[in-house]
Formats: sequence, structure tokens, C-alpha cells
Amino acid sequence: MKTLSQIPLALLDVNEAARPKMPPIAGARDEDRRKGRHLAAIHRHYLSEVAQIAAILERIKAGDAPPGALASIVLHSDMRKNFEVAGTLCGHQCAVLKMHHDIEENSMFPALAAQGNSALGKVIDKLRAEHAVIHELLSRLGASAEALATAPDAAQFDQAFDVFFALRQAVLSHFKYEERELEEAIGFYLDGSIRNSVYEAQPMQF
Repeated sequence: MKTLSQIPLALLDVNEAARPKMPPIAGARDEDRRKGRHLAAIHRHYLSEVAQIAAILERIKAGDAPPGALASIVLHSDMRKNFEVAGTLCGHQCAVLKMHHDIEENSMFPALAAQGNSALGKVIDKLRAEHAVIHELLSRLGASAEALATAPDAAQFDQAFDVFFALRQAVLSHFKYEERELEEAIGFYLDGSIRNSVYEAQPMQF
């Protein structure tokens, strides 16, 4: 059996078809769901960064200038400098997403898995498996970002570009699944101290 590192980029995904469903939790209230929806707000923060970086990479690939909303990111007429910018942004994205997943793996997932809900346990196992896929993509993106920093050329940029957009697709799908299946469980099962440890220990936007 191939390890994740041996799977070609085009075939490395989160396997949506294998996702178990979380049935409604008896006794869950709207208040519980409201607390659980805060995870989606955290995800929107990350996806905002992903969207900005995606726009910058697409502009670099097209040889175009950044739109006004991205004026804080200065692109250059020297394409090598733009490739360096791309490497820096990709490296940053690796760091923030890894931090987010580490918080979930070390705090939220163990606390939810300990509740003894078998359906929830299956969802947590699937989310962990998806984290492994995303971490492999992050590892590949990190390597591509380092390569861009040392050899900022078109071939290295194209590789980073392809890995970034594979990562983006995986993260978008993963976040939606996690938000949908854990919305009730987070508010129903987790006490405020655990939720706060997950929600407050998030990195700020760049």
C-alpha cells in the first residue's frame, strides 16, 4: 500500500465518498448549535487568507498586477521577485493551517472522541484521516516554497501553484464537512474552557 507521500498530486484528495455522517444528537439545542457554528467563523478567517493568496498566485501566473484589494502585496516587474513573494506566502499558509489543525488534534478531537458516541467517533477518525492528507499537501507546499526561495524560477513556481490549489480544494471540502458534522457536538459535548482553548488559540491574519 502506498504512503501518502507516494501518491501523485492529482490523486491525493480527502476522499469525500468515504465520509460518515453524524446523526442529530438527542437533546441538542439551538444554543449548542450556535456555539458550534463559531468553528465556521474560524474557518472563514483561514479561507479569507487562502483566497487572497490564490488571487496573488493567479496574478503572478498571468503576469498581471494585483487588484486594488491586494495593494499591500507589492508585485514586481522582476518575475523572480514575484516568485519569492509566492514562496513567502505559501510558507505562511503552511504555518497557519498546521497550527489550526494541531489545535484541533490536541484539544478538540480528543475531547469529542472521549464522549463515547460511536457515530461521532467515526467522524473524528475521518477528520483525522483528512488532516493527514492535508498535512501531506502542506509538506509538499512547504518544500515548494523553500525551493522558490532558493531558486525562484517558473518551473518551481508552477509546482508550488499546483500544490497550493490542490491544498485549497482539500481544505475547502474538509472545512465544510467538519463544520456540518461537528456543529451540534461542539456545543453539546464540550465545556466552555475547551471551546475557548480551540477558538482563542488561532493565529491572526497576515
